[in-house]
Amino acid sequence: MLLGVWKRSALFAARSTLLRLAQLQSQVRKPILFFVSTSSSFGGATMSEKKRKTSSAAEGKEPSVKQPRLEKEKKAAGWLQNLVKQQREDKKDTKFNKKRQRFLTDTEKIRQGSEGILYWMLRDQRVQDNWALIRAQQLAAKEELPLHVCFCLVVPKSEVSTLRHYAFLLKGLEEVAKDCKRLNIQFHLLHGAPGEVLPGFVSDQGFGAMVTDFSPLREPQQWLNDVKKKLSEDIPLIQVDAHNIVPCWVASPKLEYSARTIRGKITNLLPEFLTDFPLVEKHAHTATRTAKPVDWEKTLASLDVDRTVGEPQWAKPGSEAGMAMLESFIDVRLKLFATQRNDPNMAALSQLSPWIRFGQLSAQRVALQVRRCGKNAGESVAPFIEELVVRRELTDNFCFYNEKYDKVEGAYEWAQKTLKDHAKDKREFIYTREQLEKAQTHDKLWNGAQYQMVTEGKMHGFLRMYWAKKILEWTRSPEEALSIALYLNDRYELDGQDPNGFVGCMWSICGIHDQGWAERPVFGKIRYMNYKGCLRKFNVAQFEKKYCPKKP
Repeated sequence: MLLGVWKRSALFAARSTLLRLAQLQSQVRKPILFFVSTSSSFGGATMSEKKRKTSSAAEGKEPSVKQPRLEKEKKAAGWLQNLVKQQREDKKDTKFNKKRQRFLTDTEKIRQGSEGILYWMLRDQRVQDNWALIRAQQLAAKEELPLHVCFCLVVPKSEVSTLRHYAFLLKGLEEVAKDCKRLNIQFHLLHGAPGEVLPGFVSDQGFGAMVTDFSPLREPQQWLNDVKKKLSEDIPLIQVDAHNIVPCWVASPKLEYSARTIRGKITNLLPEFLTDFPLVEKHAHTATRTAKPVDWEKTLASLDVDRTVGEPQWAKPGSEAGMAMLESFIDVRLKLFATQRNDPNMAALSQLSPWIRFGQLSAQRVALQVRRCGKNAGESVAPFIEELVVRRELTDNFCFYNEKYDKVEGAYEWAQKTLKDHAKDKREFIYTREQLEKAQTHDKLWNGAQYQMVTEGKMHGFLRMYWAKKILEWTRSPEEALSIALYLNDRYELDGQDPNGFVGCMWSICGIHDQGWAERPVFGKIRYMNYKGCLRKFNVAQFEKKYCPKKP
């Protein structure tokens, strides 16, 4: 994606919407930059070769846009953080749209005589710009009760439980705890599965209601069900979608076929949901029972994770660092996004996906600031918002409404059939998972992409598509290909284990959100990518020289 987003397929509808956007942008004070259409998800352009030449592959000069006088002045570092603080203060009375929430219990009334309100932080690990915490504070203020936040730390015994991910998570939570302390909010770090530790914690603390955020993935959904079963019947459990701009269940009540089918539903609702955030203020009601202090370094050192997958140097955890990355994107890279986002040698992407994946940065905040501050970025705003909003929220839709979101059986019938028909086709090259993991293939471009992912925790979006499709081509079956792609993505990508990653692999290997193409060996009707196509798009040799590992 930007942002862990993987595929680009510019449809005719998308182009016409962009034309409409350009016309509307010329009107004074019309906040319509987010009504966009440039099909993109999983990272690079994936149109037919001819279409791609005309729309997204050209690596030309920066857009010719007249620079406003103020934009020419060099801004001091931290200007965005200061601007956003002022915006929150100015909008502190913004009302909460109750369509963002849904009650998961029969009771909706806060238990009388309780000692506080709890926000169970799950996916959205930040204090400000968090609709779930905003709602919890509003409820606590209305009942004149203390406000508490808790996070349940669970480390599954898995090959994808790495230091890379858990260091980013814990260091981000350490910032959350500090922010909570400044705001007179108690932060609790609980150890164990939510179903085992949370209901008893709620009972012991005497909370009158619990608010949580939303994830469409299987494991968090199971945690939610486990907690719900054991929670006292007189305590309401309220879920708020604080991750999507348009709540997932509001955007669509069903599984959407593609970006084309969900785009209009989301864009029609943006005027209602793409709003400013009210400020999470210093809480007026102090808790008599305080949270236990957390030794963050000791906690991280104690985790049973794979420490051979280390922390990348380029991505500092926490909301403050995420805001700084957004600032640099607006100042430096946004103006390049429209024309150079498909070139892995160019710094034209936002790099925001880790902070959004861990909920340390709100996608809604990103959309607001890019729309407001990207006036000198010309044609880049529209395709970026398409990726950030339509494509990213489409991935939540897929995972929420399709229980087999990580299985070949979760693909469309035409895709399952064509993959089955070609499952026994002869492969020119066959590689094991170990060979792929160690970047030991005949393809220097693929090896370089894999090596970058292993060492830096990221891979350019355009190469993510090529990378996954080659795994399909070089393994014994579609099932094996999908399993290996998800394993590598979830183990090494800092933004892994996220709907964007699942849908990205499913798009590349199983044709999700895509259409059937000309039939060919191994791929069947799944969209094809090859090395020669990459040579036409960017300087492959330059990338290989930088990232391809040297032979022993």
